Amino acid sequence: MDRGLVALAAAHGVSTWYEDWRHRRVEVASETVVGVLGLLGVDATSPAAIADALAAARAVDRTALPPTLVLAEGATHALPGPGVVSLEDGGRRTVDAQLPADLPLGWHRLACDGRDVTLVVVPRRLPVPPRTWGWMLQLYALSSERSWGMGDLGDLADFTGWAGGTGAGLVLLNPLHAVGPAHPVAASPYSPASRRFVNPLYLRVSDTTAYTAADPATRAVVDALRPDRRDLIDYDEVWAAKRHALELLHPYAPAVDLDADPALTSFATWCALAERHGNDWRAWPAELHHPDAPAVAEQRRQLADRVAFHAWLQHLCDEQLDAVTAAARSTGMPVGVVHDLAVGIDPGGADGWQLADVLAQGVRVGAPPDDFNQLGQDWGLAAWRPDRLAETGYAAYRDMLRRTLRHAGGLRVDHVAGLWRLWWVPPGAGAAEGTYVRYDAEAMLGILALEAHRAGAVVVGEDLGTVQPAVTRGLRGRNMLGSTVLWFARDDDGEFTPPTRWPTNALATISTHDLPTAPGFLTGEHVRVRDELKLLGTDVAVERARAAADRERLLAMLRNEALLPGSRVAEAGAAAGAEAAAGAEAAAGAEAAAGPEVGSGAGADGDPADGDVVVAMHAALAASPSRLLGVSLYDVLGEVRQPNMPGTVDEYPNWRLPLPASVAQIRTDPGVARIVHLLTAARPRTTPPDRAGEKAGRRTTPNPVGDRPPDPAGT
Repeated sequence: MDRGLVALAAAHGVSTWYEDWRHRRVEVASETVVGVLGLLGVDATSPAAIADALAAARAVDRTALPPTLVLAEGATHALPGPGVVSLEDGGRRTVDAQLPADLPLGWHRLACDGRDVTLVVVPRRLPVPPRTWGWMLQLYALSSERSWGMGDLGDLADFTGWAGGTGAGLVLLNPLHAVGPAHPVAASPYSPASRRFVNPLYLRVSDTTAYTAADPATRAVVDALRPDRRDLIDYDEVWAAKRHALELLHPYAPAVDLDADPALTSFATWCALAERHGNDWRAWPAELHHPDAPAVAEQRRQLADRVAFHAWLQHLCDEQLDAVTAAARSTGMPVGVVHDLAVGIDPGGADGWQLADVLAQGVRVGAPPDDFNQLGQDWGLAAWRPDRLAETGYAAYRDMLRRTLRHAGGLRVDHVAGLWRLWWVPPGAGAAEGTYVRYDAEAMLGILALEAHRAGAVVVGEDLGTVQPAVTRGLRGRNMLGSTVLWFARDDDGEFTPPTRWPTNALATISTHDLPTAPGFLTGEHVRVRDELKLLGTDVAVERARAAADRERLLAMLRNEALLPGSRVAEAGAAAGAEAAAGAEAAAGAEAAAGPEVGSGAGADGDPADGDVVVAMHAALAASPSRLLGVSLYDVLGEVRQPNMPGTVDEYPNWRLPLPASVAQIRTDPGVARIVHLLTAARPRTTPPDRAGEKAGRRTTPNPVGDRPPDPAGT
């Protein structure tokens, strides 16, 4: 590669080589580097252009103040001269040639050397997360007598209240991010239209004040719209029914002040336009491509009723999420509800339209080739432009975090390594033909720490797969947790690592939504379905043999750790849950358990029954030192199908599989009771209920989103 191009790429944080999953150096094609630089607004299409761009990069005064300065609490920073700090609370501090160590946490402004920049003071670390356990939920998969064809926020409040009352300290959700309002409705929660707003599909219609205020005839019409539960979730049917019901109820609702939250009004405008023109703004008429365009203002006036309707839906989401938070608080959960932050957004969605100025137009985020995806991965998601984030004071990033954390006791950050670097695929290139673009990790992580601190939230980073050591160190140094999954906890020979050697600074789980469930792994369902879908890279017999060998490795580890039936540890766990399980079984009757009972059945040829192995796997979680433990209802209820099958779109019912039991059945399921007692015995509550309740939901920042109008300067 031309030396000038290498130097230019380095100046703009674009990698010209990377280390693959086998620790081999891979050179990036020049065409890719040129394409990615173009996405950053840097012309590198000719030797002359490279020379000019490199000269401009070298001419930048490295001693000048950056557009955003992120400072750790208690640290000092040399300045090019005296200045004035305008504090977030309205105060002012005159400083000499150095920022003092006693500046308060928060978002401030610094005027110095003829420049006015954003100054963010961030905590060095968060409080140490509690040692507790909880449930991992795909919310759409819940069901009850009151929900409409999929799980809703009412189900979540009921489940959270029950879970907290039986000893769980957290409930980890799939992303609840907003999707486009036009049909077809997107099923994946990881390709949202917006990460700043909530998907109104999760609303419970009958829990709205408008439903209560409506006359009996209107309520009867609304009730008749409720779709039945189906074998697979039909998002289009559910949304059509809920939208119609909410439209009938909207006249009974108080008016929403559209001037109070300009970002919400802009989002509601996008929703109204999407209903008319489709969910991808890039296919709209050209005059509607920018939120501030005169044609958009005219459309907002013409569609005022629809704009008000979509803004009202977000107010309803806030109200019902408040009820979920209250349920967690009332039971003394030490963490509460943990929301999931997707790695990116659909570039044609609301955030792609509203935040276009800070996004790299045309880029697609993904991952380089690895052992499981040898052609690389193209997630089709938009990416932040690191230079534009800094120039705008990270305001869009901050706003996204604040809105997500407003109802959260914790935040899981999907692909947390993306705070350090992201794999950019330029237009026209394949997934393997991308490269990494660096971000200011100190700024990204520091701002995350500040907003989590103010929300009283724990942070969990999904750092699975091949990640740089700096990611693990960065999380650990700030008391943010990483992720440990039993399937991946292995040594270099492929043997399962005993749980006592798992990391402390982690959320430990058996599986994830992209991997086989515990029952599916034990029965080989993951091999059968991938063979049926033509997803296997080798002969099916080879894959079956590999799966059988993996099962034996797992059983060997569980035996060595005395976690299978007959061992003292397993017997203690069984005794802990036996009384409650028996009570649940009696209360539920023969039909209470919707799936195969955990811990029951006979194994062949002396092998333990699959149900007993599932219990032993949860005993492995309980035996680990990891601070947080996550339990999946798919595992406990005996579901063999995994929620999502990577590499498929319509070939597999991704994100559409309901749980085999309703919320009421889950509460009385004897297998669930056994796991509950196993985990509560291992992680008993130690935080007093009043303090735990505060952590579960109360926001501590004095200026949450909406308390004051947005500052055009980005502070």
